[in-house]
Amino acid sequence: MIDNMAWTNQRNKELVERARMVIPGGMYGHQATAILPDVFPQFFRRAEGARLWDADGNEYIDYICAYGPNLLGYRHPAVEAAVMAQQKLGDTMTGPSEIMVELAEKFVSMVTHADWVIFCKNGSDATTMAMTIARAHTRKRKILVATKAYHGSAPWSNPNRTGILPEERAHILPYEYNNPASLTDAFRIAGNDVAGVFASAFRHDVFDDQHLPAQEYAETARALCDESGALLIVDDVRAGFRLARDCSWSKVGVEPDLSAWGKAIANGYALSALAGSEKARAAAQSIFVTGSYWFQAIPMAAAIATLNEIENSDYLERTEKTGAMLRDGLARQASSHGFGLRQTGPVQMPMILFEDDPDLRLGYCWTAEALTRGVYFHPWHNNFICAALSENDVKMTLAATDQAFEALKKRRATLGPARFAPKTS
Repeated sequence: MIDNMAWTNQRNKELVERARMVIPGGMYGHQATAILPDVFPQFFRRAEGARLWDADGNEYIDYICAYGPNLLGYRHPAVEAAVMAQQKLGDTMTGPSEIMVELAEKFVSMVTHADWVIFCKNGSDATTMAMTIARAHTRKRKILVATKAYHGSAPWSNPNRTGILPEERAHILPYEYNNPASLTDAFRIAGNDVAGVFASAFRHDVFDDQHLPAQEYAETARALCDESGALLIVDDVRAGFRLARDCSWSKVGVEPDLSAWGKAIANGYALSALAGSEKARAAAQSIFVTGSYWFQAIPMAAAIATLNEIENSDYLERTEKTGAMLRDGLARQASSHGFGLRQTGPVQMPMILFEDDPDLRLGYCWTAEALTRGVYFHPWHNNFICAALSENDVKMTLAATDQAFEALKKRRATLGPARFAPKTS
């Protein structure tokens, strides 16, 4: 187990106080720790492989992986070598580097449904482009989106409605993920006005169990889009290349018309992408999209190196093996300490929740106890396994979590509700 006997968060507290003076709320977005247990650090100093060090110098085995971008391991040697080589040549220039063409060719060759690709910076860029292209292609308005699914922070998809006009979401219609009847009903309600259907790689909503796409649901989505002329869009921003060396829906044998990518495609360097089929090429060419830093060469060099590792290494099999080892170990520990644990989704992207824990008090306490023992889990977001995680790292993790379960058992009767708990209906 990592020796964090001198664990402290004093430096972090000082930084949080300083940040509150110059950053609204002290921090913003999904990486804000305001609603996590008090011990969770907001600021970090460095990262290497599967390890993370916070501003106080505490070391963690990291199971959040920067919320997904760390696929191969922080500072992966091949990726870093490609970055340093490109840095000597240039990054943000008047036009893109020639390696953009190489990257596009590489990406298209690896994603079965893709005939073209557009590179951007964030997942929201890619998903919003997908929506725009679907409307340009069909000349229709309605976009069908699964309830609670997250597709970015743009006004049309943002889960926080503050400052967003109803008109900006007027043509976004809900359906229930993995429910063919619900999706069929949404098409009926929309009439002959469906431009596109968004589907997550799998159901990975926060605060809830994860579910892989059911075959009937995926096939129904494809059939309804074919019948209506709508475009099927798979949002693979979070899961891309973690479940397969292709689009995640390749595992159910259903090809989308568009797929949005991000997070892991450049192993932590700022790059996202929208890939599409020949059907949507003309529409993609007809819209205007751009960004001052969309054409940076360094992230593209990192992406080429990352794709080479994806194609030629056993990264996927390693993450499946260590993910299964972790899941099995946690299940045994929870049972031995008298807790029910819900572990759902693919082992490479585990969601870890407690049974009979509607206000998250058990999950908050357990993750906090694990954190101060050198293991970083998230109490209500899916976690991630990176290829740098070793079997010995998992053994060290399980040594820490066993102690965390023991501490939770002792504290259970005195726990109050978590600082933030989901609304129950």
